[in-house]
Amino acid sequence: MSFFELQHKDKNSRARAGVMHTDHGDIETPVFMPVGTQASVKTLDQTDLANLGAQIILGNTYHLHLRPGEDLINNFGGLHKFMNWPKPILTDSGGFQVFSLGLQKKDKHISPLPRGSAEGVAGVEPVAKNGKPPLNPSLERRGDNAQLVSIDEDGVTFRSHIDGSARRFTPESAIDIQHKLGADIIMAFDECTPDDISEKYVAEAMERTHRWAARSLAEHQRLQNPPSRGAAQGGVTQLCGNESMDTNLLSPTAHTPLPPSQGGKPYRQFLFGIIQGSNYKHLREASAKYISGLDFDGVAIGGESIGYNMSATKEILDWVYPIILENKPHYAMGVGLSPADLLVAIEHGVDMFDCVAPTRLARHGMLFVKDTAPATPPTSSWKEEDVSSPSAREGALATRGGSGSKHRINITNAKFAKDPGPIDPNCTCPVCLPRQSSEGATAGKNYSRAYLHHLFNAQEMSAMRLASIHNLHFMLDLMRQAREAILEDRFLELKKEWC
Repeated sequence: MSFFELQHKDKNSRARAGVMHTDHGDIETPVFMPVGTQASVKTLDQTDLANLGAQIILGNTYHLHLRPGEDLINNFGGLHKFMNWPKPILTDSGGFQVFSLGLQKKDKHISPLPRGSAEGVAGVEPVAKNGKPPLNPSLERRGDNAQLVSIDEDGVTFRSHIDGSARRFTPESAIDIQHKLGADIIMAFDECTPDDISEKYVAEAMERTHRWAARSLAEHQRLQNPPSRGAAQGGVTQLCGNESMDTNLLSPTAHTPLPPSQGGKPYRQFLFGIIQGSNYKHLREASAKYISGLDFDGVAIGGESIGYNMSATKEILDWVYPIILENKPHYAMGVGLSPADLLVAIEHGVDMFDCVAPTRLARHGMLFVKDTAPATPPTSSWKEEDVSSPSAREGALATRGGSGSKHRINITNAKFAKDPGPIDPNCTCPVCLPRQSSEGATAGKNYSRAYLHHLFNAQEMSAMRLASIHNLHFMLDLMRQAREAILEDRFLELKKEWC
């Protein structure tokens, strides 16, 4: 059975309905994936997620590598057993978080790295094996903060935000870590470039991402099929410009994994490549062509703009859609600031989404509703992932993207102090759903806006949990509605209700 099955295309748009087949269960698309950065969706447990109908959740390679470590998780049999989640899991490569370190203010306990050097980093390979000089991120934008991250052709050296220790990621080590973590879907290591950076550097980073993608794929295939067990033989082919690639990377091989002690798993792991190129059309098209030319199981669209600037996101999706293969799942990384943003991406042919915003907003009293007058927005940016201090990252909320605050309310506002209504009158989540009496009669709404307002005002922990349950249900239920609408060729009617 193939990994991805395209079941139906909406007759009036690019919207698609499909299913991904994994050994931990099928994933119906389009799908929103809750983010469990440190093997936990904040304030919720796995029973909550199962009751909400989450089909797949995310883990973060960067954070899980730092603690508790991939070896410990592997000794438990992988993330599924470690966190008691029987359904599919996706892990990112850690690249976004590593490169975000270059955008963070220095913590007092973190000393800068020697630029372009990995010397002194225990347990890592020396950099610049090919003799080329080390590469640095764009210093004109990142300034002194770039010293926290040093890029070379072989990989990236960075400082842990936890203890300041020097660490090292290469395409191979990022894949090795993810194999030990044991997610069903894993991501190639890439360089995520900021929007406000020179075209020259974006092009260099994109080409490096392509080379890292090929190395990630080669390492994935090596771990799935060790040479001693009969890896396929191949030649070399030209794929994009002057870049060449071993033809072993163009065709799949049988699944014969390493033993568990070395990260092998008794189930399939699927690898996605990531399209980069920032906001430059020709670079995005070139990246889409190159990544689509390799034997990845799925294609992701990455970059700072994706999900953060929905106007740019739509444009980028339009550029790459004609190029990426139809028979593979399409993943827009970081989309989900507003419920309406998901529908916009679905209209442009995207199948998968993840975002920290629904739960992060929830923890600050920003609750999703179908429609409302603009609410008071929080401050800072949601897409600065959890790489700084806890107080700093808890304050990093969304202010940009898509419909913004049109589809949310700030429950901490005084006007909700005496409001007896539910968060959203049409929501069927456990927070909003009418209670039933012992005789089966409706006994009123479960929790009122006034009660949620009180919980946040009193700083009760249950406030964050109930708000997170509501926001995640809201996104997951919207995906169920979208899938049904696609199958009935009425997706644009549904989108019109939101956008």
